[in-house]
Amino acid sequence: MNATFIHSAQLEQYSYPPECPFKTERAGMAYRTLMSMGLLNGAGRTVAPPQQPDRAAVERFHSSRYLDIIDAAAHGHLDVEGLHMGLGTPDTPIFKGVYEYAMLACAATLTAARLVLDGTTHIAFNPSGGYHHAHYERAGGFCYVNDVGVACTELANEGKRVLFLDVDAHHGDGVQAGFYDRRDVMTISFHENGRTLFPGTGWENEIGVGEGEGFAVNIPLPPDVFDEVFVWAFLEVALPLTKRFDPDVILLELGMDGLAGDPLTHMSLTNNAYADVISLTMSLGKPIVATGGGGYNSANAARGWALAWSVLCGADVGRDGLNPGLGGVLLESTDWQGGLRDRELPPDPEQRAAVEPAVTATVETVKANVFPIHGLTT
Repeated sequence: MNATFIHSAQLEQYSYPPECPFKTERAGMAYRTLMSMGLLNGAGRTVAPPQQPDRAAVERFHSSRYLDIIDAAAHGHLDVEGLHMGLGTPDTPIFKGVYEYAMLACAATLTAARLVLDGTTHIAFNPSGGYHHAHYERAGGFCYVNDVGVACTELANEGKRVLFLDVDAHHGDGVQAGFYDRRDVMTISFHENGRTLFPGTGWENEIGVGEGEGFAVNIPLPPDVFDEVFVWAFLEVALPLTKRFDPDVILLELGMDGLAGDPLTHMSLTNNAYADVISLTMSLGKPIVATGGGGYNSANAARGWALAWSVLCGADVGRDGLNPGLGGVLLESTDWQGGLRDRELPPDPEQRAAVEPAVTATVETVKANVFPIHGLTT
């Protein structure tokens, strides 16, 4: 099974303003960690740079006018129309190279999708992707060009059934909006609920409209959700729906902002939960295009993506063992020499008592709303 890591030095040339919590350097940190471990070569693993940005492909998800306005804003011309499109806020700052970076990060995810589409690789991972908040003509949440939406469109236009599976802590509102009335692209989002986190959408009753009814699925989770119940919800909802939908390609957004201690969110996951979700997704045997996403403790996010890659490429040895290649590697993002995996973080009784009933109720509601549409029992 071939796996391709998408990265280039060019992606590391751009940065959001220093005061912005979104750090583009996370992908490079993950890349260098993996290089130091020897996990980017051999055994079917390759590294590929992004292809040149393809504006025509991007315009199948965004308007030409919107892209022109981002480009103009990057060169000092932000007008009222751009402000109405969400540009120039603390969450979507205008900075030198913002248009070029957004298009290049999108090109990296599009490269991953095309490598999977033409059979060059079975799995492709772009940690510089996952900008799921950008809408047709609106920026939001550090996102300008919706690379995952563009990639889903590309795959669907080639006749593929696409599953967009999003485990970022924030709801993938831009992707959901782009496919809300379609059934060739199913969106499933696990996220912290909108009462406590941006963008305030992604509720259980948001299930799509018209032809798309039942093909948008949302699992809003309470603060302090922990590994055990998170993976249980994934098993209860995502796996049955994925098997019934039977996608040709899975696009997996791996935002690491669900990790405990993230400064912008309130979840209590370890990266073991992400590894479990990836393993369960891989067990379906489908081609996977994976991306990064959120993650505002940069070191933890980079380490989480390094672990994600090790699972995707078959190098991870699980919770109970260490890869011999890790000997002597000291990762600055952890306080112990246990490899890429976090320590277990068991919930205390009060946390369990608050979280489990809430997640159970959400799962039951989602099943009642969506499962019958797909002929599944609740």
